Amino acid sequence: MNLGQRLAHPRQWWQPSHALVAIPLVLIAAITLADIRTPESVQLGPLLVVAPAITTAFGGYRLTGLIGALAVGTQAVTAELHGGLATTNHISQIIALTILSVFAMIVCFIRDRRTAELAQVRSVSEAAQRALLHPLPDRLGPLHIASSYLAAEKEACIGGDLYAVARTGDRTRVIVGDVRGKGLDAVGEAATLLGSFQEAAHHHATLPALAEALDRSVCRYLTGFPQANGEVQEHFITALLLEIPDHSPVSRVVHCGHPPPFRIRHDHVTPVTSPSPAPPLGMYGLRPATYDVHTFSFQAGDTLLLYTDGVVEARDSSRAFYPLEERVAQWTKNSPKTLVQRLEKDLLAHTGGALGDDAAILAIQRTPVPHTRLHVSPLTHGADLHDQPTD
Repeated sequence: MNLGQRLAHPRQWWQPSHALVAIPLVLIAAITLADIRTPESVQLGPLLVVAPAITTAFGGYRLTGLIGALAVGTQAVTAELHGGLATTNHISQIIALTILSVFAMIVCFIRDRRTAELAQVRSVSEAAQRALLHPLPDRLGPLHIASSYLAAEKEACIGGDLYAVARTGDRTRVIVGDVRGKGLDAVGEAATLLGSFQEAAHHHATLPALAEALDRSVCRYLTGFPQANGEVQEHFITALLLEIPDHSPVSRVVHCGHPPPFRIRHDHVTPVTSPSPAPPLGMYGLRPATYDVHTFSFQAGDTLLLYTDGVVEARDSSRAFYPLEERVAQWTKNSPKTLVQRLEKDLLAHTGGALGDDAAILAIQRTPVPHTRLHVSPLTHGADLHDQPTD
């Protein structure tokens, strides 16, 4: 950026930290003047080490080295005025100041390099999260959607929690899941399930068929990695599959070991539980003969809140769990976006900003749709005409 551009856009090159450079400069000037005015028996030169030490708090290694060199040069000038550089005390002071300045510059260099590496890791992590968890649309058919993802690892953006939506004809299918464990293994399993869902959601007529296909995909993934074979039974994914037709108030859900969602209707919060939940995905011999579908009423104006274990199992300083249902009951009139934002903020306040597990939140609100002739999707073969909510 040339001088003209800098003058035209001063905020692009001037930073608040630049003003802090005055602090070590003033210290060098003050210590030097005081040292010159004091008798030779009183030597204040060693105090100059404060200047490069302070610079490390806000400057890079180049600025720290420059301030250190200025301090050494000033010490040399002061020594010349106090009897010359030949005296043993002055030489030892200059050598000590030089060593300490170089040490401060090295510390800054290592810190700056690690900061740059961390910024690169964060950038890669954010890109991976965008590739793994595609941002959900604010609106999908008659649904308003809002979501939030909080990673337990402070320097990470992704983990083992997942959510996704897919449009199949005149209905929306949703998945929320939680991979057991953390780290790269959990991310790999989450990516496998999300990829399988995005493809299988368009090819299976019913939720039980979809759940079975997803279970097979997870099992294939787990058996394909040698590091997982020794503890294959320890790997699984809890999941919840949801299907919301556009023109019917009857929605369907399959529970695979996942916490039940909450339905918000007017001022009431009700858990949407299933009488026959299935085991988590990837449990091999525990796969049920068929996945039971639970039907429930989801009308215009209702909101569904889906979440992962990291929300309800979050603890405060007294080890008390986060009271999700109680908190949601306070914000029943909020839009999905506002509800998710309040829950996210309240959850972090409850845990003091330190989550023990990844936490995902998904709020879905049904809005009225124009009255049209009922359309039967080829994927459901008229199921909307016969299903009745069980709640």
